[in-house]
Amino acid sequence: MSTPTRSSLLSSDPPPQSKFKGNTNPNAVIISTGAGSLDHSTNGAKWWVDSNSRRYVPAAQESVIGVIVGRTGAESWRVDIGAAPTANLDTLAFEGARKRNRPNLKSRKAAGLGELKGGFMTKCSMKMCRLLLDPTHFLLPILGSKFPFDAAIGVNGRVWVDAKDPRHVIGFLRCVEAVDPDAGGGGIGEREIKAMLPGLDL
Repeated sequence: MSTPTRSSLLSSDPPPQSKFKGNTNPNAVIISTGAGSLDHSTNGAKWWVDSNSRRYVPAAQESVIGVIVGRTGAESWRVDIGAAPTANLDTLAFEGARKRNRPNLKSRKAAGLGELKGGFMTKCSMKMCRLLLDPTHFLLPILGSKFPFDAAIGVNGRVWVDAKDPRHVIGFLRCVEAVDPDAGGGGIGEREIKAMLPGLDL
């Protein structure tokens, strides 16, 4: 399983009753447009279908990591977010940006909450990104107990990390690859990652 693919809201005849938050049509039925397993957020406010899609499908309100690839006029940037179309980002969307204080970006990595300076960005499966965003997942707390780091996770299959010691950055990336269920590591678990750490010279 990998990233959620979006579902379409379609009508049926005769329509079964469906109750979803935000759905004002009591006679509507949700029909998935892709194969996978149905999953939902803890509070049930968001539902999605996990599939083996390799390309990110953009959706509103999702946090992604993008790479600035060019400008689209004086007021916006063209951003590669790993989807078929590039995204457009207004210069004033950056944290702290004002009309008189626009960010001067060239090819730095940027996320919806601001520019990510320094560090290193890598790609992993979208399934792995969602695991890292789960507060109950074991990997980030284990690494945080070994060394300090800053990380940003995008649901579009990109991870950014920064640490004072380059060995820590390399160790972080190797652990993400090892735990990633869709990478060469085969998705090792908590016990295996703890056994792996002493050999990383952290």
